[in-house]
Amino acid sequence: MTIRLPGARGALRTYEPRTEPLAVTPGTPLTSRTVFSAAHVVADPFADVTPDAPAAVDWDATLAFRRHLWAHGLGVAEAMDTAQRGMGLHWAGAAELIRRSAAEAKAVGGRIACGVGTDQITGGTLAEIRAAYEEQLALVEEAGAQAILMASRALAAAARGPEDYLEVYGHLLRQAAEPVILHWLGPMFDPALEGYWGSSDLNTATDTFLEVIAAHPDKVDGIKVSLLDARREVDLRRRLPQGVRCYTGDDFNYPELIAGDAQGFSHALLGIFDPLGPLAAEAVRVLDTGDTAGFRALLDPTVELSRHLFQAPTRFYKTGVVFLAWLAGHQSHFTMVGGLQSARSLPHFARAYELADSLGLFPDPKLAEERMKTLLALYGVTQ
Repeated sequence: MTIRLPGARGALRTYEPRTEPLAVTPGTPLTSRTVFSAAHVVADPFADVTPDAPAAVDWDATLAFRRHLWAHGLGVAEAMDTAQRGMGLHWAGAAELIRRSAAEAKAVGGRIACGVGTDQITGGTLAEIRAAYEEQLALVEEAGAQAILMASRALAAAARGPEDYLEVYGHLLRQAAEPVILHWLGPMFDPALEGYWGSSDLNTATDTFLEVIAAHPDKVDGIKVSLLDARREVDLRRRLPQGVRCYTGDDFNYPELIAGDAQGFSHALLGIFDPLGPLAAEAVRVLDTGDTAGFRALLDPTVELSRHLFQAPTRFYKTGVVFLAWLAGHQSHFTMVGGLQSARSLPHFARAYELADSLGLFPDPKLAEERMKTLLALYGVTQ
């Protein structure tokens, strides 16, 4: 069986799908690295909503996907960028997501960390921004989840310089009940975060970021860095205080960063591990045995798919993630909150399907092929 796929210039090419998926099954817990998958939300396709209305979520399918990740030994990073925070999922929906997912994690024994931000406000004074962070931090802690202090659009707009970041984050860390993960999301993921930590010069911003951590090392479990710059991440993790982990958020260079070098390694908190979950977990189990070459042999071939999904405009990577979840059978439809399923082109989807299929990511390759053909037919491509 073959399928005709459109290329970037519109010409159709013939592709022969795999007939069998990659043989990966749940196994022992991961030991050498702490690994979180940032997880997407499943929209309710029957809800009568507009793109700018509060999100309508299919809670059963959303929680089922988290159970899938936990079953393979991964932690879930909840209500993060991958869940469309600030791109379709408003704070009320994120709050409900946190409550439901944290309860589900407790029920199944899964690890969970949840995003804390300021998206219930669109701007404000530093005092109002602190209060917004505090509201979300309290909810996450009450739910029994670890907190991830996310970058704030409101703070990026209001801060006059590094001193404002030091004040706001210092205040939050002093009152956090348990060590948190600090999240530095680069402007390629959200243009509104340009100049975060008080400077567009990344060296200066890094110094401020490290100053926050150095002042409260007992309240920082780790940092999640999403700058898509492997060299900068390695330099940063070598400057961290003892005991503070680096969770890579680099969806372009994650195999080498997780494998590490003689001076250390990164743990992981990655959006690409949403579609790669079972394969990523298997690769880390291989790494747990000390087999770095085997780990790289499994994970290196996935980088081409990840770079494709995260190509500019990077913030629309969520569309590809949900598309692959639909093809893999984790949800019955390709609909996203905020109508974001329209954010990528048909050739982009075609290439994502081809790359994911070649990796054996689809548990049922025939189902994935049929769904891909359905999408192609909607665009007028006949087989």
